[in-house]
Amino acid sequence: MKHVETDVVVIGAGTAGLAAYRAAIQAGKRAVVIESGPHGTTCARVGCMPSKLLIAAAEAAHATHKWDELGIRIEGRIAVDGKAVMARVQRERDRFVGFVLKSVEAIPADQLIHGRARFIDDRTLQIDAHTTIVFSRAVIATGSSPAIPAMLRAAEDRLVVNDHVFDWDDLPASAAVFGPGVIGLELGQALHRLGVRVRVFGRGSGIGPLSDPAVREYATRAFQDEFPLDTDARVHAIQRDANGVSVRYTGRSGETATESFEYVVAATGRKPNVRDLGLDQTSLALDAQGIPLYDRTTMQCGASAIFIAGDVNNDVPLLHEAADEGAIAGRNAATFPDVRAALRRTPLAVVFSDPQIATVGARSADLVPGRYVTGVVSFEDQGRSRVMLRNRGLLHVYADKHTGRLLGAEMIGPDAEHLGHLLAWAIQGNLTVSDALERPFYHPVVEEGLRTALRDAAAKLASAAHAAQRAA
Repeated sequence: MKHVETDVVVIGAGTAGLAAYRAAIQAGKRAVVIESGPHGTTCARVGCMPSKLLIAAAEAAHATHKWDELGIRIEGRIAVDGKAVMARVQRERDRFVGFVLKSVEAIPADQLIHGRARFIDDRTLQIDAHTTIVFSRAVIATGSSPAIPAMLRAAEDRLVVNDHVFDWDDLPASAAVFGPGVIGLELGQALHRLGVRVRVFGRGSGIGPLSDPAVREYATRAFQDEFPLDTDARVHAIQRDANGVSVRYTGRSGETATESFEYVVAATGRKPNVRDLGLDQTSLALDAQGIPLYDRTTMQCGASAIFIAGDVNNDVPLLHEAADEGAIAGRNAATFPDVRAALRRTPLAVVFSDPQIATVGARSADLVPGRYVTGVVSFEDQGRSRVMLRNRGLLHVYADKHTGRLLGAEMIGPDAEHLGHLLAWAIQGNLTVSDALERPFYHPVVEEGLRTALRDAAAKLASAAHAAQRAA
């Protein structure tokens, strides 16, 4: 049994863990990293990057649907080579993973330990059966894993989680995708555009991260116009059969049908990796899911010397947030007990579907009715969007009724990733609607749609002010 003593121990070598390790080392502390799985972040290996590679191929294939309207003619048939598509996805994915591996390999050998960590107490970790680590501070950065509903397990060997899609050597003929959240929506649409027969099943009428009823309804209709999607499906049975998997369900029309698919893809969310960490052996207060209670501005668990960062804290499972949280946790672990609150950026989430979806700052569900106005724009008649034949979308911008300060937005539409960034910067800068309208807007650009929504919000703010004056 090997015995190690260190100032800071980081459990997990993903985005958050590596950021925490670097912050601790830069602060002059001794630090070690523990990793139980393959090196390479969730984003690079099974998340952000391989999914965008698949989407890039899907967008290229789908672009041909606009050619006739644009007056472009092509002779012959355009075919999708599934093996070539997946070969590029894997080739480029491995390249991105390679960048992460280089950073891991740069960690001195005596500071990188492979194995599964388990707390013995507030100051001790057991790594498998080979190492005991006594630490002064710890950062939990163990990430998350796919959550699979029990019903889907009936698909047996034809059940794959989104992580496994990128290991396919070829595209399947068909797939039932469960979960129209961020991952399921991106994968479902991409597979459909690449010629895979797809049906997407959801529960509770949710789609992506949207909470605004009008934007959510628009998004649902937009995707239903392209591929089979039921956001509140009634699935009665899933069964492995000779052809793959049969799914019996009642569709939106009210009719019950049975459909066979080659694969079932579970994109049904992720769960924090806290099981078997031995957190019950510590003095930490845990929530109902077994996750330590913590302060999201310091990442500190209670008043302890243990910090938590990244997907494992079940807050905002996004790479840029994980990197920020890891840096905050590592810095505060290094300076403990001098723990300081850090800036948390304006929330920003993007779904790389087509049209894209984005939420910024406060969502509709986060706001108190009656205390804000909503600026609205449809992209169906927005100039640049129509020019590009990308004129599908709806943007809602929320502003405080009394101060005019921008609070948040929900949208589906062209270039939502860029509009979202503009709004995130404006919200974090505490801009009001009038402040934002003083900024330049070029012509003709999609961003002019944002200006239209801001003008609508400004008119509603003025109307609310006049109403308040009359009431007084």
